[in-house]
Amino acid sequence: MHAVFLDWESVDNQDLDRQRLHALPLDWSFHGATTPAQLASRLEGQAIVVSNKVVLDATAIAAARDLQLICVAATGTNNVDITAASSRDIPVCNVRGYATPSVVQHVFMLLLNLMRRLPDYQQALRSGRWQQSEHFCFLDFTIEELTGKTLGIVGYGELGQAVAHMAEQFGMRVLVAQRPGAAQSAGRVPLSALLAEVDVLSLHCPLTDETRNLIGERELALMKPSAILINTARGGIVDEPALLQALRSGKLAGAGMDVLHSEPPREGNILLHASLSNLIVTPHIAWASRQARQRLLDGVAQNIRAYLDGQPQNRVN
Repeated sequence: MHAVFLDWESVDNQDLDRQRLHALPLDWSFHGATTPAQLASRLEGQAIVVSNKVVLDATAIAAARDLQLICVAATGTNNVDITAASSRDIPVCNVRGYATPSVVQHVFMLLLNLMRRLPDYQQALRSGRWQQSEHFCFLDFTIEELTGKTLGIVGYGELGQAVAHMAEQFGMRVLVAQRPGAAQSAGRVPLSALLAEVDVLSLHCPLTDETRNLIGERELALMKPSAILINTARGGIVDEPALLQALRSGKLAGAGMDVLHSEPPREGNILLHASLSNLIVTPHIAWASRQARQRLLDGVAQNIRAYLDGQPQNRVN
């Protein structure tokens, strides 16, 4: 049986162990990346396909006559036409929970850098300002503690809950936003009320019609000028021009963004060119610790093994 991994380099930096994949009774092909023009030929004769972000649309699925299983090397499956796969009774399986520790640590890395004013202090050191100071410690930028601050979470699945747990270890108070478009429920706070209370807002919801531009000019205006926004979810959840204006005008103290509206930002992005010390942008790597990527790979192997044993797991269709 033949299997193909379409975009291997999207998960591997020559630091992962393929042993569990190679232990499967499959004839593997690995491609660093796959373009739309290459897709049809690379699916030809393959029973199992693994894709992280390569789009498997209805046309590609229909043309892949030997296809029996689609494994997504991620949790999100928006790159696969689920309806087309289901019409051919092809299971689509994802991997869940593999990146939780990595994302949680990245959230607090961004937050602590902003609260402790690390970009400002690093720049001060590079320019020699501490070296020229009369005092042994350099106090030009006010440092804040997490203890006693209020964290608001939008998206209270596994990641949101894990971030909430870590926040509590720092002595933070946690508020959970009511799900966009859902009825009010116990323990949830309407978003507009939550925004006015929080010192930190952390986003962990999927990008849907209800959450696109969920945090825009109106929502940012509801937040305290001292508040910080952290987004490790999806770029489209935040209105980027509105965010930039809030940061520049002092209506928001800081933002840590691991995701942008378009990725990779080949046409540029206003946040990348902002040069603001209260804005940190990272290239969609919150999930990507070596350990998380290995768990992801092992999860793909487990999904394939389960399918071969006649008991598909983590199906989304």
